[in-house]
Amino acid sequence: MRLLDWIVLLGTLGFIVSYGVWKTRGSKDIEGYLKGDNSMKWWTIGLSIMATQASAITFLSTPGQAYEDGMRFVQFYFGLPIAMVIISVTVIPIFYRLKVYTAYEYLESRFDLKTRSLAALLFLVQRGLAAGITIYAPAIILSTILGWNLTATNLLIGVLVIIYTVSGGTKAVSVTQKQQMAVMMGGMLIAGFMVVKYLPENVSFGDAVAVAGKMGKMNVVDFSWDWETSWYDRYNFWSGITGGLFLSLSYFGTDQSQVARYLGGRSVAESRLGLLFNGLLKIPMQFIILFIGVMVFVFYQFNQPPLFFNEAAKNKVYATPYASELEALESQHTELFAQKQEAVQGLVSALQTEDETAIAAAQAEVQGITEASKVVREDAKALIAKATPDAETRDTDYVFISFVMKYLPAGLVGLLLAVIFSAAMSSTSSELNALASTTVIDIYKRSVKQDKDSFHYLRASKLFTAAWGTLAIIFATYASMLDNLIQAVNIIGSIFYGTILGIFLVAFYVKYIKGHAVFMAAILAEAVVLYCHFYTDIAFLWFNVIGCVAVILFGLIIQLGLNQRKKVMQAA
Repeated sequence: MRLLDWIVLLGTLGFIVSYGVWKTRGSKDIEGYLKGDNSMKWWTIGLSIMATQASAITFLSTPGQAYEDGMRFVQFYFGLPIAMVIISVTVIPIFYRLKVYTAYEYLESRFDLKTRSLAALLFLVQRGLAAGITIYAPAIILSTILGWNLTATNLLIGVLVIIYTVSGGTKAVSVTQKQQMAVMMGGMLIAGFMVVKYLPENVSFGDAVAVAGKMGKMNVVDFSWDWETSWYDRYNFWSGITGGLFLSLSYFGTDQSQVARYLGGRSVAESRLGLLFNGLLKIPMQFIILFIGVMVFVFYQFNQPPLFFNEAAKNKVYATPYASELEALESQHTELFAQKQEAVQGLVSALQTEDETAIAAAQAEVQGITEASKVVREDAKALIAKATPDAETRDTDYVFISFVMKYLPAGLVGLLLAVIFSAAMSSTSSELNALASTTVIDIYKRSVKQDKDSFHYLRASKLFTAAWGTLAIIFATYASMLDNLIQAVNIIGSIFYGTILGIFLVAFYVKYIKGHAVFMAAILAEAVVLYCHFYTDIAFLWFNVIGCVAVILFGLIIQLGLNQRKKVMQAA
C-alpha cells in the first residue's frame, strides 16, 4: 500500500466514525437510542436498509461468485421486491400501531412470553453468528492480501464499529450508513470503469459482454425446472422467486437488524417508502456488482490470472517439499493461458465479423482450453491442501481484491479498501444495535429487570452493544474459513429465518393457532430444517420455505390435537 492509499483509507474511515459520534451525541433515553426518536426520512431509511444488507462479504465475495459462476446469483433477489410490498402493506402498520421497539414484542401480545422469547433467542443465535462472520470475512482476506495480523484487523473493524454504535445507537447506525453507502457504490462503479478501461484497445465494451456471454457468464435468468434436480439448484428463477421471497419476508419483516431501520421512520408512509426504495434498487445494485465480477473475468481472458488467487497461501507451498510440483503446475498454467489468450482473440474477431461458423469454432476452442485450465487449478488446490493442510482451497473470495491490489492505481486501492471496511462497519453496526435492542427489550427488561427507569435501560443497551461487539470480535478471531462467504451468511440465515417467519405469519394470519401450539411447532420446524441442512442436499433457499410451512402445518395439527384433548377433558 502506498502513502496515498493510506491517506484515503484512514481519512474515509476516520471521517465516518467521527461524523457518527458527533451527529448523534447526547442520546438521553432508550426511545432515542433504540428508535432514533422516530426522526428518519424515507431515503435515509432506504439507504440504511441497503447498507445493512451490503456487507463486506457482498463486495469481496459477490464478484468472485460471478467470476466462478456467472450472473445467476442475481436470481437470489428476485423475490425481494414482492416481499417489500407485502411488508409495507401488512407488517409496518402493525408495528407502528403497537409502538414496539423490536419485532418480537408483538409476539407476546399475540401468543405468550415463551413464544416471544423463543423467536428472540433464534434471532440472537443467528445474528450473533452472522456478526462474527461480517467482521471475519473481510479481516481474513485483507490480512492475507496486505500481510496484516488477523487479530489486529478484526480488532480494527470491531472497535471502530463499537465506538459510534455505543455512542449513538440506531441513529448513529443510520446516519453513518448514508456516507458508507456513497463510498461503497462510488468505489465499485469506479472499479468497474477501470476494469473495462484496462481491456485491450481492440476489445470494446460490447465485445467484452459478448465474450462473457459466449463463455457462459451472462446466465442472468434460468427458467428451467426439473422435479428431480431443481430442488438442489441454489440459483434459478423458481428458487429465487419462492425461497428468495420467504427469506426476504423473514429478513425484512422479522430480523431486528432490518426492522430497527424502519421503526425509526417519521411515519408509516416514510417507512414504507424506505422499504420500497430498497426493493427497487437492490436488484440493480447486485446486478452491477456481479457484472463487475464478470468484467474481471473477461479482463483475465486477456491478462494472465494467478494460478491460485490467494497467493499468500500458494507461496507457502514453495517452502515445502512440494515446491517443484507447484512450479510444474505454474508452467502448465502459463502455457494454457497463452493458448487461451490467442483463442479468445480469435473469438473477438469472429464476433466482430458476425461469422457464426467462426464464432462456434472459436467458442469450442476457448471452452476446451478453459476446461483444461480448470483441471490445472484443481490440481493446484489439491497440492496446496496436501502441502499446507490448514489452508483454505477456495479462492473466489480473493478474486476481486487481488485484482484491486495488483492493477488499480494509487488512491483507488485505498478507496476500494475503504469500500470493504465501510461495508463491514455498516452491517456490523446494524447487527450489534439489533442484538442489543433484542437482548434488552425482549430478554433483560421483560424477564430479568422489569422495574428500572429509562436511564438504566439506556445504559444497559450501551453495555450490551459493547458486549455483543466484543463477542463478535472473539468469534471472528477464532472462526475458521467457511465456504464462499456470501453463501455462508445466507445459509446461516436460511437455517433460522424460515422458522421465525412461520411464527410471524401464524401471528398475523392464522388466528386459530394459539401460543402453546405455535411454540411446539416452531421447535419441530427448526428440527426439520436442521435435518435438511445436515442430512440432505436440498438448496439452502428452500430452507426458508420448509421452515415456514412446517411451523404452520405443525401448528395446525398440534392446535387441533389440543382442542380435541380439551373437549375430551370437558366431556369427562
